[in-house]
Formats: sequence, C-alpha cells, structure tokens
Amino acid sequence: MAAPIKFGVGQSVLRKEDDALIRGLGRYTDDHATQASLHAMMLRSPHAHAKYTIDVNRARSLPGVSLILTADDVKDLGDLPCLFNLETDPFTGPPYPILAAGEVRHVGDAIAFVVAESVDKARDAIEAIEVNWTSLPAVVGVANAVKNGAPQVWTQHAGNVLFDVSIGDKKAAEEAFKNAHAVAEISIVNPRVVASFMETRAAICEYDAKRDHLTLTVGSQGSHRLRDILCQNILKIPVEKMRVICPDVGGGFGTKLFPYREYALLAVASRKLKKTIRWAADRTEHFVGDAQGRDNVTTARMALAEDGRFLGMDVDLLGDMGAYLSTFGPYIPHGGAGMLPGLYDIQAFHCRVRTVFTNTVPVDAYRGAGRPEAAYVVERLVDAAARKLGMTPDAIRRKNFIPPKALPYKTATGKVYDSGDFVAHMKRAMEVAEWKDFPKRAKAAKKQGLVRGIGMACYVEVCGTMGEETANVRLDPNGDVTILIGTQSSGQGHQTAYAQLVAEQFGLPPERVHIHQGDTDEIATGLGTGGSASIPTGGVSVERATRELGKQLKEIAAEALEAGVGDLEISNGVIRVAGTDRSIGFADLAKRPGAEPSKLNASATFTSADGTYPNGTHLAEVEIDPATGIIRIVNYVIVDDFGVTLNPLLLEGQVHGGAMQGIGQALMEQVVYSPADGQLVTGTFMDYALPRAADGPSFHFETHNVPCKTNPLGVKGAGEAGAIGSCPAVVNAIVDGLWREYKIEHIDMPATAERVWIAIREHQRRHSL
Repeated sequence: MAAPIKFGVGQSVLRKEDDALIRGLGRYTDDHATQASLHAMMLRSPHAHAKYTIDVNRARSLPGVSLILTADDVKDLGDLPCLFNLETDPFTGPPYPILAAGEVRHVGDAIAFVVAESVDKARDAIEAIEVNWTSLPAVVGVANAVKNGAPQVWTQHAGNVLFDVSIGDKKAAEEAFKNAHAVAEISIVNPRVVASFMETRAAICEYDAKRDHLTLTVGSQGSHRLRDILCQNILKIPVEKMRVICPDVGGGFGTKLFPYREYALLAVASRKLKKTIRWAADRTEHFVGDAQGRDNVTTARMALAEDGRFLGMDVDLLGDMGAYLSTFGPYIPHGGAGMLPGLYDIQAFHCRVRTVFTNTVPVDAYRGAGRPEAAYVVERLVDAAARKLGMTPDAIRRKNFIPPKALPYKTATGKVYDSGDFVAHMKRAMEVAEWKDFPKRAKAAKKQGLVRGIGMACYVEVCGTMGEETANVRLDPNGDVTILIGTQSSGQGHQTAYAQLVAEQFGLPPERVHIHQGDTDEIATGLGTGGSASIPTGGVSVERATRELGKQLKEIAAEALEAGVGDLEISNGVIRVAGTDRSIGFADLAKRPGAEPSKLNASATFTSADGTYPNGTHLAEVEIDPATGIIRIVNYVIVDDFGVTLNPLLLEGQVHGGAMQGIGQALMEQVVYSPADGQLVTGTFMDYALPRAADGPSFHFETHNVPCKTNPLGVKGAGEAGAIGSCPAVVNAIVDGLWREYKIEHIDMPATAERVWIAIREHQRRHSL
C-alpha cells in the first residue's frame, strides 16, 4: 500500500487561513470601505402589521443627508424572488418588495433607506422621518395562523396557507395503520432560531460613471448567484454591469446565501449619487432583517407490528414562512419532508405539507435546511415507538434499519441511498459510550439526587445537490498553483481543503497553492456554498482539473526531458523521469517555449445530481437536577459515515460546530414573538440565548466510513451533519431521563431549565392529588 501523500487527502493539515485571521489580518467587507464613502441606514417598521404613510421632506433637508429612498422611488425595481416552485402544484407567491409600499407585515419590515455623510447623520435622518401608522391585526405561530378567523397576512392566500400538498402514498399509509398492532404518535415543535454568525451582514457599493458599472463588495455565500438575481430579477440590468466581490466572510449557515433588500438599494443609491456607499447591520437589525430558521409544528404517527417493525408512517407538517417568501423558503419544509423516513425501511409513507404565512421575519435555509427538522421528527418518533412497545431504542432501530444488502435503496419519497452500514455506526457509538453500563451510572446519579438519561439519534441527510461547479487550475510563473472556483468559504477551510487535493497529485505544500473565490470578474461561474456541496461538487472539479493540468504539464516536460509521457511522474512540484535523476521543476516548466497559457491551465466541471447521503449516530448522556431543572451533558459520542475523509482536523471542527448549534437549539435557542401584537421579544442577545463553550460536552468523534458510490472522490457532504444528529440525540436523552424517573414522555425544544422544572413539578402535583 502506497504511503500517504504529505499534505494530501486524509491528512490532518492545519488550516492555512488561520494565521492571518487570528492575527487580525482578515479582510472582511467593512474593512474594504473607503474613507470617502457615504453611510446607509434602513428605517424599519416597529409594527408586525400596519398601514402607513410617510413624509421624508424634513429628513431630506437635514445637513449631511445625501439621499432618502422610499417605496415610490424604487417602484420600478423587481421584487426579491422566490426560486422554488412545485412542479405538480405550482403556486404564486405574494410580492416581496424592495421597500414595503403602504403596508408592513412584520417587525423590521423596511420602509425607507437613508444615505448620509456619517452613521450619526443617517440616524438623525431616520429619526426625523415622519410616519403615520395604522395598526392591523397580526398573527404569529403557524398553529394560530391556520385557525378559523385568524388575521390574514395576505388576502389572496386564504387561511394564510401558501400551499397544501401531499408527499408519498396516502392510501398505502392508511392501509398500514388499519393493520397496525399499535400506533406511536408525537406532536412536536421545532422552534424558530436566529442564524447567529459572528460577522453581521455588510455591503459596499461603488459606481463607475464612465462605464456605468457597479461593484458590490458583500459578505455573502456566493458572488455569482447574488449578482445574477440582483441584475436580472431586481435591477433589470445586464449582469456585465455589476461585479460582486466576496472577501473574508465571518460565518453564513445558509442565511448569507440570499439576496437582501440592502444590496439592491445600495446599487440604486450609488448610481444616483455616483458615490461609494457602505452599509453594515447592527445586531438588532440582524434579528429583524435577516432570514430566520426552522419553525415547524409537526404531528407524526408510526404504524407498528407486534415485533416492532415499522408498517407505515404518516406526518402532518406545518412550516412557517414568515411574512414573505425568502429565496428558498417554501423548499425547506417541502424538501426536508423527503428525508422523513430516515434510515428505516418504511414502505408506506405519507406526509401532508402546509406552508403558512405569519407576521414575522421570513424563514429560509439554516444549517441543514429541512433535514435537521426531518431527522428530529423521525428520531423522536422512533423513541416513542420503542416506549410504546417496551423495546429499547437500539433494538427497535436494528429491527427497522435498511440493511447494507438492500443498498442502493429507494425510499418511499424517491431518495436513493447508495451506501452505508447503519447498524455498524450505532453499535460503535454504543460501545464508546458504554451504553450497557448506563444503569450503574444512573443509579449512582440518583444517590446524589440527580436524574440521568441516555439517548441516540441515527440520522441521514441528502446534500451536495446545488448543481454544477467549475474549477480552473493553473500553473503560475513561479511554479505555484492557483485555483479559481465559484464556491465561497465562510469559515469552512476551503483554502486548506482544496490545497490538499492539489497536494495529492502534485505534492505541493499548502503555501504554494492559492485559492481565489468570490469575484465575478475573475471567476466565470459559480454556485457559491450551501447544502454541504463545496467538497462533494467543487472538490471533484478541483481534483479533475488538477489531474488534467498534470497531463498537460507532462506533455511539456516530456519534450524538455526527451522522455515519453508515460515515463514521467510528478511529486513535490517536480516532474521527473521515473527511476532517474532527470527532472524539471514547475517554475522552469512554466518558462519553457512550449508552455503556452492554454497548456498551463485546465478546467473541469462536475455536478452531483444524485447527491450524497451522509449518515451516522449521535449519542448523548445527560444529567438533570430535579431541584432546578438544569441539564448537563456528561457524555457525547458521534460516529459518522462521510464516505472518505479529506482532512480529519477540518472534519472534526465542522462536526463539533454543527453539534454545538444543535445543542443550542435543543437546550436554549428560541425566537419568541408576542402573540398579542407580533413584537419580537427575543430581539437581542440579552433575551436570545446562545450556547457557550461551558454548555457543550467534550465530544468523542470518529468515523465509520463507507465510500459514496455516486461521488468520484467517495466523499459525502459533512458541513451540516452535526446540526442534524444533535437535536434529537439530546432531547431523546432528556426524555429518557424524565420517563425513567417520572413517566414524562414529552418535552419540546428548547428544553430549558425552566421547562424541565415545570414538567417535573406538574408531574409531582398530579401525583400528589
């Protein structure tokens, strides 16, 4: 077996981008602003639903105010588009205007855009704008929105429902329930969350009057898609009239993938004033102006045979869209529903999906985008089924897992799982967690007045399906290699990961490989980054382009070394005749007369239409203090199948980060709106809780990889997996403890200390009567 390539695939190469970032040398959007730039600020609605009139005359006359845009000024612009529609049941969504005209539909809805010489002068103008409000009835929460007589967000969408569709075979599911020995049922809430990335959204727009050309520098997850939507759908100008640059991006989690109102308004204002304008959201704006995540209410039932087999599954899913349709908003609950059968052999499946409008901030993709919601439903339901039949959580899963011999397996929702060994990673997680000895630990905890619970979640997701990605790999005059690719790192480590794919073939150290992303003038096409697609799709493109470049370089070297191409090998940035000391370095090769630019460049395109299906087991053990309701995670084990590991260090970091986000949602994160008037109650980090390091466990992470058969590298996407397995694992562990001690079998996320304390007190009160 050949020795691994230093810095190549499978090596724990340290992140090459971190040196600059930890020394404060990162260049984020706001770092690119010029001293002469103007400053922009948005006026937002304080009401969840209201009609309004606006007078900006006094504000426009204030010193230092350059421009104020209202809905009348941008009425010729296109709306923010929704890029999803149903093939079988097409729907027409309501308009999502760049500025709300005469009526607002959520707290934070935008009604005016101010440009001034400074932030302070812009704020003065905001405060001087006169707005007359007429409050209208508002509705928050999908359960409330679908009630008879609920306030209507949009009159054209009766009952606040955008679409009401079925997935799967309803008749087959009904038949399964008729023949069931028992039925397990759960009704659960997947709470709304805020995508709390470190760097708030920001953008700078410059206008070149001579060329009638805009340059937008923006912290986004992809420059090309953003440019195309802004130009084609909203500004209605040729894409050649705009350059979009994405510098360092401080986190995204899906939420920075979308176009937002500020970007179009900056373009309009910059053209009008012929000036550079900058805008940066403060954290409060982030809470009311950026798409939020999750927010489903789901009822799910499982038809059970006497031996524990799953006969059928039926689900009723309500997905909150907020007040408008964000870019992929309706896709999230609908697409996520396709993963509801999980890792189980469920032939009869049906799901009703309703997408619902409320007077809240729009909802869109957030790390996992529908797949965490699906995994949470099925894994909570499987544990409920185990309790119903008196089976253990692992036994009922073993009974119903799709066996390796059945792969590739087509689910009842049409997903095709190509590879995996689901029992194996569950078994390994149980071994590491010492599952068999849990009763001893629970007994010891009880002596100390504490309650222990243990829970697992065995998840599967689909990812890497965004489309095709092209990579261009070129040899530079100094012998280094540069990669041009349209993906966009927002902290994942692309600089390191792509360099390892080059190292695998050329043997170059990471510092000699340079990655260029996020510039529509420099890079021809690009999908951006989302859906764990960068390595499964972009990585394949880089690998293939590097391989093609290697062939071309060997052709040049063959002439220089007077040898056959088949006799040459590449290592450490040198091409040599195998078994000899005759060689030529990359730098010298680039200077050869026959080294034309076309020979020093290679491109490759790959699309992963079939996607990849990472899967794994998360196992959590918790300790509950009944006196306070406080929960402590005392053990956490993850065993994942990611097909092939490109960089174990990067992978572990991604999984830890995702798992912490899921733990945050399970224990503390929740967006709360007042049902009385739609006000955002959790509008700052004073009220919205994020997990700190002390809230997380010491993770044990390992892989049990089975190479993906639909991906040339064998990899399966990994960026979102941690957030998918963690929520159900933690909540199943909490419910396990509450069930063992009090026969409490349900609690919703977030399982805060208060909620747990109340559940225990309610149980004690009932049993004391």
